[in-house]
Amino acid sequence: MKKRLFAVLFLLLTVLLSGCQSALNPAFVPKDTQHRIVVSVPEQKMRLFDNGNLIATYTISTAKRGIGDLPDSYMTPGGKMEIAEKFGAGMPIGTAFKDRVPTGEIVAIDAPGRDPVVTRILWLRGTEERNQHAYQRYIYIHGTPQESLLGNPASYGCIRMRSADIVELFDKVGVGAEVFVAETELDQQSKK
Repeated sequence: MKKRLFAVLFLLLTVLLSGCQSALNPAFVPKDTQHRIVVSVPEQKMRLFDNGNLIATYTISTAKRGIGDLPDSYMTPGGKMEIAEKFGAGMPIGTAFKDRVPTGEIVAIDAPGRDPVVTRILWLRGTEERNQHAYQRYIYIHGTPQESLLGNPASYGCIRMRSADIVELFDKVGVGAEVFVAETELDQQSKK
């Protein structure tokens, strides 16, 4: 009887630990190869594709200073990147973040003088030489309370979205989803 109990406990422990391994080791997290995000800097628009089919278009805001990846440049990196990490699941719309941690403050849309990262964060990692610093520069796709500025370059490097839009995007895409920031119009990039 003791051997059988020991065997059952050992099996249960093995199953539990194998489940923890995938949560603790990013190599065990399946990459999202189903979704692709394409951003057009000239149009200040983003398109979301699911297995090659367009499922959403959003108005966004990239950097005031244009495209680039030098540290401290306050530019949006161009080219192919991927979603490296996600933060903010389940938080209320308008939740302010500092260093990817909720501060407890809820910021209203177009609150005067306020420009925090809000609602959700998709942290980007560059996959090309021209955007190799994106992750270390903390380049995100995130919500902004400055929704009246969307459609115009206004950020300090990140890609800003309406809070309702970033919640929708966050819920659809996973870690590993491709993000392509283009210096051309969306119709020229969507088919690539």
